[in-house]
Amino acid sequence: MRPAQKLARPLLQGSRAAALVRASPVQKQICRRAFSDSSSSSALPESAPVIKQTRWRNFLQILGLTTLVTVVGGVGGFYYVTQKERHPGPQLPFDKEKKTVVVLGSGWGATSLLKHLDTEDYNVVVISPKNYFLFTPLLPSVAVGTLSTRSILQPTRYITRHKTRTVSVIEAEAKSVDPVAKTVTFTDNSEIQGEVSTTTLPYDYLVYAVGAEVQTFGIPGVREHACFMKELADAERMQRQFMDCLESAAFPGQSQQELDRLLHMVVVGGGPTGVELSGELHDFLEDDLKSWYPELAGKVRITLVEALPSVLPMFSKQLIDYTESTFKESKIEILTKTMVKEVKPKSVVLQNPDKSIVEVPCGMVVWAAGNTGRQVTRDLIAQLPTAQTNRRGIAVDDHMRMDGTDGSIFAIGDCTATSYAPTAQVASQQGAYLARIFKQMARKEALVAHKAELSATMNQITGEEEKKTVVSELASVEKQLSKLSKLRPFQYSHQGSLAYIGSDKAIADLPFMNGNVATGGVATFLFWRSAYLSTLFSLRNRVLVANDWLKVKIFGRDVSRDA
Repeated sequence: MRPAQKLARPLLQGSRAAALVRASPVQKQICRRAFSDSSSSSALPESAPVIKQTRWRNFLQILGLTTLVTVVGGVGGFYYVTQKERHPGPQLPFDKEKKTVVVLGSGWGATSLLKHLDTEDYNVVVISPKNYFLFTPLLPSVAVGTLSTRSILQPTRYITRHKTRTVSVIEAEAKSVDPVAKTVTFTDNSEIQGEVSTTTLPYDYLVYAVGAEVQTFGIPGVREHACFMKELADAERMQRQFMDCLESAAFPGQSQQELDRLLHMVVVGGGPTGVELSGELHDFLEDDLKSWYPELAGKVRITLVEALPSVLPMFSKQLIDYTESTFKESKIEILTKTMVKEVKPKSVVLQNPDKSIVEVPCGMVVWAAGNTGRQVTRDLIAQLPTAQTNRRGIAVDDHMRMDGTDGSIFAIGDCTATSYAPTAQVASQQGAYLARIFKQMARKEALVAHKAELSATMNQITGEEEKKTVVSELASVEKQLSKLSKLRPFQYSHQGSLAYIGSDKAIADLPFMNGNVATGGVATFLFWRSAYLSTLFSLRNRVLVANDWLKVKIFGRDVSRDA
């Protein structure tokens, strides 16, 4: 304690007024100084909250500035990417000295090839009856209105316009391929046609990636009365027919028997497409139809028919059991070891495991069972009866070259007969592999031309030093040619299997280390969505699909019937 405070203490023990009266002038001055020191010392602890408030204010300012920079940078980056995609730069023109690669199809294999192919080495022509790529794994979501049709479409010209050299895209259907003359004949299949609707185009290399069509196994009535789940038009047709069944059931005066028929939906095929479609139908029923069709929603039935002993045979037993138990909770009936014998306008004829035949009334049948080759593929195979003996599709070697040809025809995707399953994952990897093969062949051809130039130069050189230089370069070219002559065979790398089973649940069978990881549930459903988002080919598709998912979560699916 300070001396002034000690001296002033006796004066402070009474009342302040009495002490000031009795004190001398010197004591009064000491007393005032003591009071002043005491006031300032008592104010010191109050500065701590001020310091804390200042620190908190600084933190908020830094946080706000960081958020502002992040938002502005993110929006700016998003705008830059979108504008770059919308406005591709100039391209190299067709080069007559380059070889021509004709690509038939615009599916998974062809699109993956176009994405990875270096068009600076070749002139590329794409011929397909569709001028877009369809993201088929999300087709069941379109069929029930979870996603809009445009969200899973990617124009083929979006991919080709961003290539180094101009790529010609022709919307036409290939009618025939001549492997001897190396030509393709194709026809304009659009509603509005010009003066020329059929023409023939020569090729140096042909990439045959026309895919497959729906396999009906010759069952009567399937093509006439069932909805398929292969193309975009199939999903749109199924959506219209499903809504037709609901509106017809809501029509006054329907009998109970007719209501049961109209509200019974039969899905044929226990693969990923059939299972995902059943799950999407269940979600549509639970999330939307119960609100807008309360008098009918409880009467809707979903039946999944599969000829094999279980659904999803490509998944582990654990995930198959999980799927079946989830479907049981969702009241989706699974009929395994059951075969379809006929599809009628108002029913489907089934053969039960005990070989008994039963006719089941239903409002709609969706066919998601199997693929078969297209007519143009069968015609091409018939031209090479000795080498092409597989009825499932085109036989190819380890480098995706068609057997029986001179190596100028490559075949990838569902049109081939290989040991791999006809999935999008296989076709996509085959397309990327083939792009690398074309790059290797282009480098080899360039080295062969360079070797010829060096050999010609060698004959004109007289100096020893110059000859040594050319000889050394020739040796280097020969070494590179030896490496490029060895083509690595295609090896499929399985990245796992995913399937949505409804109720915001999905299953995944993923390779991990030397084994597999089998998982299912809500967390797997989030992984399923993120995996599909990352697989989409463009930022535009990712934004549209994410927006559709968000829109359905907030507002629900649209139940209006499309014309």
